[in-house]
Amino acid sequence: MRYQFVDCRWELGSPGKGRQLYLAGHIPGASFLDVDEDLSAPPGPGGRHPLPSADDFARAASLAGIGEGVFVVAYGNMGGPERLWWLLRHFGHDDCAVLELGGWLGPLHSGEEEIEPADLEPRPREDDTISANELARRLEELVIVDARRPERFRGEANPIDKVPGRIPGARNAPWDEALPELPEGELVAYCGSGVTACVVLHRLALAGRDGTLYPGSWSEWEQLGLPITRD
Repeated sequence: MRYQFVDCRWELGSPGKGRQLYLAGHIPGASFLDVDEDLSAPPGPGGRHPLPSADDFARAASLAGIGEGVFVVAYGNMGGPERLWWLLRHFGHDDCAVLELGGWLGPLHSGEEEIEPADLEPRPREDDTISANELARRLEELVIVDARRPERFRGEANPIDKVPGRIPGARNAPWDEALPELPEGELVAYCGSGVTACVVLHRLALAGRDGTLYPGSWSEWEQLGLPITRD
């Protein structure tokens, strides 16, 4: 088995910023996958970062050196590496770990890398996502976790959410804070657009607990006229 580092840095509202950071300096031999272009479908009714199709993701991952017999080490910021970790598991490739951005103490390379393509054969799971309609029907029976920062969870006006608020019954577990103790039960995680929620799901997985992603997250929910709560 060979290892492939993958740089997943990005910046909300600044397309192309991640690649700029990659070209300025990255772990030697690392490939790059863009959260907006490679790890998401185009924004629309499904939210700002809908899940990519199996074919599109497999194509991007293969060009990044990901395939059979490759162990992926994803690194980045703001949920980028955890989004890749989650997508790989979703499409049937479990050999992936997440490296904290500050955990690399070795040299960095600048510019492009010669990446050996691989062959990722997607095998999508059907049990790790939930739709808005199913979530709305099951609000009373699920443990719903909102990974956004507290002010957005409370429903304060902000430049990101068109309709401030949260899904009724949700508990706040900000992606950039320690994971709080959560009650037992079937857990669903969401955030603004389905990226930082993967941080919560990754932490849960490390603790031995499964969770489901609501991919559209708030950027879909706020468009649908479904119930919302504000403090």
